[in-house]
Amino acid sequence: MDDLNDLYQELILDHNKSPHHFGDLPGANRHAQGHNPLCGDEVEIFLNVEDETIRDLRFKGHGCAISKSSASIMTDVMLGKSVKEAIGVFEEFHRLLTIEGASVDTAVLGKAMAFAGARQFPARVKCATLSWHTLKAALENKNESVTTE
Repeated sequence: MDDLNDLYQELILDHNKSPHHFGDLPGANRHAQGHNPLCGDEVEIFLNVEDETIRDLRFKGHGCAISKSSASIMTDVMLGKSVKEAIGVFEEFHRLLTIEGASVDTAVLGKAMAFAGARQFPARVKCATLSWHTLKAALENKNESVTTE
């Protein structure tokens, strides 16, 4: 199990150092902002949704390594998903981080499984889920700022 934890830690650090899909998305047709007041993480999610499918997405913001890498991995996992599928993936991720012993579909979550250990640290759960909650708000076209509080 230590080898798997080491692999997950390396994945998180790599995505923090070189995040995927980072920056603005000109022409985005959905957008949401999120904030974690506990540690100051801030994220903006930009989506281009066509025919109920996520054709492109980007994020920008600042925060801790968990927050930034979670947003990066989330963009990899969600690209090309239908809105309905993306909401389902969000629900799996949320269950992974908030319900001890929850049965989750590891194939659906893919690299996002790297954050399973965050469940042991409630403050880190907020860091890991901020971008995911913000994405869900963008998918639902909510115009309110998302917060982890």
